[in-house]
Amino acid sequence: MFVAVAHAGDKVHFEASRAYTSAHVTLRADISKPPGDGPFPAVVLMHGCGGWQPAVRYTMNGYADYLVGKGFVVLALDSFGPRNNGGGKVCESVSQQVDALDYRTYDAYDALNYLKTRTFVNASSIFLMGQSNGGSVAINVAKGDAPHGKTAGEGGYRAVVAYYPWCGSFGNRRVNLASPLLVFGGGQDSWTPAQECQGVRSAGAELDIKIYPEAAHSFDLDIVPQRYLGNLVGLNKVAADDSRERMVSFFIKHTKNDGWQATRLVKAESLPSGDDGRLMNAGSESVAAGPSAYR
Repeated sequence: MFVAVAHAGDKVHFEASRAYTSAHVTLRADISKPPGDGPFPAVVLMHGCGGWQPAVRYTMNGYADYLVGKGFVVLALDSFGPRNNGGGKVCESVSQQVDALDYRTYDAYDALNYLKTRTFVNASSIFLMGQSNGGSVAINVAKGDAPHGKTAGEGGYRAVVAYYPWCGSFGNRRVNLASPLLVFGGGQDSWTPAQECQGVRSAGAELDIKIYPEAAHSFDLDIVPQRYLGNLVGLNKVAADDSRERMVSFFIKHTKNDGWQATRLVKAESLPSGDDGRLMNAGSESVAAGPSAYR
């Protein structure tokens, strides 16, 4: 069961290498770590187009608590608040979503470079997870479309997970991924339709795609199923719980164990086989329309 508990992370700040909205932007993030000196593997969490709205923060805190319990450092990044683009503004504008894919790819690498300065982080095992618009950024990163030209073999992200992203970020059906990528989609997602990923294959690093037939967009957010900007969004507990376990196993599988306290972690098991490749279409993210949407 995926339950967010009291979250105790430290607030950190670092400069954005692409400000977008002004001459300078200082990004903000919550960082949490397991007890001890490490070095620990780390995960960067990137929200969708709604930014750090309450349901998103609640879910990200839940991911952080769970991952820290498995031995990971977690950095939950806020791309929109510092740019005054929060509150769902980006969700309502396709052009802003497209712009966000650009500057947020820089943000992903700014977060990576920040984590590499922390002595308790294993710099060779830093992972990325993004939701929706953040998931589309994750696809860009997995492709190696990094502004700093980093790939997994050159100090980039070790592996990447994308939750209900826009699969147009792949560019075409045949890709050459630089980093292993795991994609989760919902069969009932009309915002980023899962079928947009059908037939996508990687000639490079591994690509795994898992579709949950009964799930809609934002299936891991603890919000009552509802319509947002005309699209069905909301929690599907089966998909939320299963995807979380698969994500953690995926990260454990790709962790380099130099100095890592592996005894803190559950044993990584191979993901179930037989999942066909399918996914979605429009780099956006759901956020509840009002207070009644939150549970």
